[in-house]
Amino acid sequence: MALFGSLSEKLNHIFSKLTNRGKLTELEVKNAMREIRIALLEADVNYMVVKKLITSISEKAVGERVLKSLTPGQQVIKIVNEELTELMGGTNSKLTIASKPPTIILMCGLQGAGKTTMCGKLAKYLTKQGKKPLLVACDIYRPAAINQLKVVGKSVNVEVYDEGTNKPAKTAVNALKYAEKKAYDVVIIDTAGRLHINEELMDELREIKKAVNPTEILLTVDSMTGQDAVTVADTFNKELDITGVILTKLDGDTRGGAALSIKDVTGKPIKFCGIGEKMDDLEPFHPDRMASRILDMGDVLTLIEKAQQNVDEELAKQQMKKLRENSFTFEDYLVQIEQMKKMGNIADILAMIPGASKLKLNAGAIDEKQIAKNKAIIQSMTKYERQNPDSIKSSQRKRIALGSGTSIQDVNALLKQFAQARDMMKQLSQNKRKGLFRMPF
Repeated sequence: MALFGSLSEKLNHIFSKLTNRGKLTELEVKNAMREIRIALLEADVNYMVVKKLITSISEKAVGERVLKSLTPGQQVIKIVNEELTELMGGTNSKLTIASKPPTIILMCGLQGAGKTTMCGKLAKYLTKQGKKPLLVACDIYRPAAINQLKVVGKSVNVEVYDEGTNKPAKTAVNALKYAEKKAYDVVIIDTAGRLHINEELMDELREIKKAVNPTEILLTVDSMTGQDAVTVADTFNKELDITGVILTKLDGDTRGGAALSIKDVTGKPIKFCGIGEKMDDLEPFHPDRMASRILDMGDVLTLIEKAQQNVDEELAKQQMKKLRENSFTFEDYLVQIEQMKKMGNIADILAMIPGASKLKLNAGAIDEKQIAKNKAIIQSMTKYERQNPDSIKSSQRKRIALGSGTSIQDVNALLKQFAQARDMMKQLSQNKRKGLFRMPF
């Protein structure tokens, strides 16, 4: 399911009725607003947030300038996009970096929200930004919590400081001294969570806050819990005066109520969102990009950033040249699969393309299992066969199918797709349409 899939689908259905009309009446806009209100409430957006949002959109959408414009439907969508962006914070809220190192980030949240894993993801993100983070284990209650943080730290190649069951505030203070001594410029403190908010949890967090004076207090909440996540954020903010929120499991949230409500209810920005299980699956939260994705306008900027971070530019140029020259082989195909995998889930990448939900894609085109099957088929070929796919005869196809655990039909289908992709690129090259890149699957 794409990000906010259910909400996006409903909003697009509503907008399709608006854009199919040449002119709009005030009544038609009001009917659309009623449907949008229902869609947002079903997405578990806070009731008061929905009421305020619909009032603001309606006031702007029924104006004479909109209703009498040449494209009133598009004007209404533009207003909804702007209002959703503003609702989620307007602009990206960056991490505050201390003027004098180290920057201290106090992580908090309820048990089960994914806080400890998020500490590792944030550490890896900051390492990519050129920082040198230190993880600090201050959860002394949950069984194996310290060991879990050490496993997470090892997976992202970041040191973990711990003092066993020593008092968390004391451990945090000593960790800062250690960080200064070892020239760490960011300290990320993993604290204890509870199954429910209680005074004991808050007292301990306030004690740590007083002891280390953190640069950032980031609350990790599970976006799939909807309005419960908003309630948790509101409570933590009142007790601790948090500086920002990290939403986890946003890739699994088909509703989106938490993302659309937290900023308005707490007044504090969402700074990051977790969009997968891998340690690389952490993105800065951009309200404008998120609004575009909700409205199926795509997220081209994030797509470009992912490509810049994960794709070898020189390698991509070489493969583009091979495509144009019709010398692209199955070995090149394997390289491209690996490059694409670095960028994340194929379906999520395609969802960043504007109008992705309207694309009538073959299910196999974005099926990760199908891609894995294709990879197994190619790896069962000899090097000569991968470089010369036209040489593969029926007897060889049978051997390749057996070696890859697939059927001859699967092998035939891949060879046919590959040949069609090469023919298409050859034709495009002849027509001098340079720069077009297609994955042959």
